[in-house]
Amino acid sequence: PAVAAGTAVAVASVSTVHASDVIHAPHQSWDFKGFMSSYDAASVRRGHQVYTQVCASCHGLARIAYRNLVDVCYSEEEVKAMAEDTEVMDGPNDEGEMFERPGKLSDYLPSPYPNEEAARYANNGAYPPDLSLIMKARHNGPDYVFALLTGYKDPPAGVAERETQYYNPYFPGAWIGMPMPLNEGAVEYDDGTPATATQMAKDVCTFLTWAAEPEADERKLMGVKWMLTLTVLFGFTWYYKRVRWAPIKT
Repeated sequence: PAVAAGTAVAVASVSTVHASDVIHAPHQSWDFKGFMSSYDAASVRRGHQVYTQVCASCHGLARIAYRNLVDVCYSEEEVKAMAEDTEVMDGPNDEGEMFERPGKLSDYLPSPYPNEEAARYANNGAYPPDLSLIMKARHNGPDYVFALLTGYKDPPAGVAERETQYYNPYFPGAWIGMPMPLNEGAVEYDDGTPATATQMAKDVCTFLTWAAEPEADERKLMGVKWMLTLTVLFGFTWYYKRVRWAPIKT
């Protein structure tokens, strides 16, 4: 019965996948995935450029403040200048009125829309999700987002095109309201890296993975420190057990 139940579940799962016409994203080799690896600061910086110049017009990053970028991919002076270029609504003042001021390090990155209704109205009813945790919200987040960004294709033969929607086999249902966002040379990287579509997709995936877990490198470093500490303590424990206490016990 257990084998039969397992077989039934497997068949149902395969049928569901085929019925949804979704292609699973191929696995990519990400340099931040290893236990001893860390984020590539240059790639995070390039990814932030892609987000700022391409993605930020529709997608927010509400959980990231300007201060989070300091000493990760920018200097404090660069981030301060970046924040000051943004007008932030603040208040109320002494007269009870709201006012605009230059941004500062403690401010969070601005959203392109004031609310969900405005976002849907500007995008033909589609709601561009906030990207702060998109890499955690999607199964195999980096692989999925990379495949989505680079997977736009012409509809297969016999499939009619749709207005305001675009064919992408990696998106559930295969039709997505977002037009292909990455085109060759859409961004001019500060470090001179060629801005191919795949390079931009890789960099923005690295940046968004960092945005979902800015503390990941610190956690890995702390884990290494704890493992080294426990190893040393184990050595001391073994020494006292075998050398100091063994003669007393015998």
